[in-house]
Amino acid sequence: MTALLEMCAITKTFPGVKALDSVNLTVREGEIHALVGENGAGKSTLMKVLSGVYPSGSYDGEIRYDGVPVAFNGIADSEKRGIIIIHQELALVPLLSIAENLFLGNECASHGFIDWRETFRRTEALLKKVGLAEAPSTLVDTLGVGKQQLVEIAKALSKDVRLLILDEPTAALSENDSAALLDLLLELKAQGVTSIIISHKLNEVRRVADRVTVIRDGATISTLDAATDEITEGRIVRDMVGRDMAHRYPERERRAGDTLLEVRNWNVWHPLHADRQIIRDVSLSVRAGEVVGIAGLMGAGRTELAMSIFGRSYGQNISGEVSLHGQPIDVSRVDRAIDAGLAYVTEDRKTLGLILEEGINRNITLSNLPAVSNRSMISENRETQVAEGYREAMNIRAPSVFQKAMNLSGGNQQKVVLSKWLFTEPDVLILDEPTRGIDVGAKFEIYNIINDLSARGKGILMISSEMPEMLGMCDRIYVMNEGAFVGELSAEEASQERIMSLIVTH
Repeated sequence: MTALLEMCAITKTFPGVKALDSVNLTVREGEIHALVGENGAGKSTLMKVLSGVYPSGSYDGEIRYDGVPVAFNGIADSEKRGIIIIHQELALVPLLSIAENLFLGNECASHGFIDWRETFRRTEALLKKVGLAEAPSTLVDTLGVGKQQLVEIAKALSKDVRLLILDEPTAALSENDSAALLDLLLELKAQGVTSIIISHKLNEVRRVADRVTVIRDGATISTLDAATDEITEGRIVRDMVGRDMAHRYPERERRAGDTLLEVRNWNVWHPLHADRQIIRDVSLSVRAGEVVGIAGLMGAGRTELAMSIFGRSYGQNISGEVSLHGQPIDVSRVDRAIDAGLAYVTEDRKTLGLILEEGINRNITLSNLPAVSNRSMISENRETQVAEGYREAMNIRAPSVFQKAMNLSGGNQQKVVLSKWLFTEPDVLILDEPTRGIDVGAKFEIYNIINDLSARGKGILMISSEMPEMLGMCDRIYVMNEGAFVGELSAEEASQERIMSLIVTH
């Protein structure tokens, strides 16, 4: 099999940081090639070099495509050669139709007028290829994330893609949507499309990848071939983090104390459709030092439940009672929920958890400004001291606390979000997908932080779509389906099969 792409000794430097150090990558025509590594290892930077986001001249090394040296000065240059990149944050316009999104900037036009008949005809053919039955006129914002991902792939196919690059394509997808997307990649491979997939989900990598290249600290560590090498999760993890991780979940002494948080008969209706009930008669409890999970399929209502408890930041016509330490608390607004001792770490850290243009210091202190203020004036010295303390305690990898949040890796961004809420000194932390989109090394650090918090008597309510994570971290698990709890399992009782059985039988 001939090489379609060769990236030779690619070195990319930012001020004070060498992001890539003589990285080599060879991708054969017609294969699915996985690129794995910890957050901050350089995977996305390498793909931005390839696609022209970082133009020729801004890096050292050589890119050869079809055996010929190439120099891309922008995404338009790489797309002309059939190299299409789909970023983790989807680049679709929500209020435009599927057809308009597929051909935006590449319209089917004649004499300055869009040919809508041809646009819809080609859209229908592309949607059929990716397995979508929606009409071309369907607005993108009415689609789920899984279908939007398929629209992105259809958009790539409209540009005669030869090399498709997918950055964390299943990070926000359910298991069923993830499986459908991976099946589509295998179909595209059969049609001659070459793919590079960046993923932290090693089981998915092993399922579809012909070869796997591991990058660590900006350097190529290994390339494994499924035809000749035994590709195991343990081998990949060892190359990614530079050490064995025999125990993916750190040991913790399970020792629950008195009941901290109680929610009784909680009901929530949709914020826009008053006749649609989202949460139905939910009751739960969390004890001091306990990690309690909420498991369920995407759309079960887990995030809606968490947000409605935290200051009623989701829903309307909310009813029920919340108590802490046996006393009723006021959670009618976010500030009151914080004052009562609750904290909520959102599943969407980039949109709802951080101000990306601000530094680590501002993001950490934002939720508790009075603690760094004197007579309503923020003390920059105090703010810096607090941020430095959390940077050290949480092992946030950054040159200084003034580093913008947007320039941190996913794992370090998540540590900043956790630090922000720990600074409010809560009794109960609600963690919504706390390890989404971060690598196994950073996950292990987050797990240690969760265990440390429980050892200090904090109550943890954790939502996760990863079943092994639920089973590895939680003392008890509530199972949720269609807005209601359908079961409660102890750590000893819980298994993936038992959880799924509760979901499908209700």
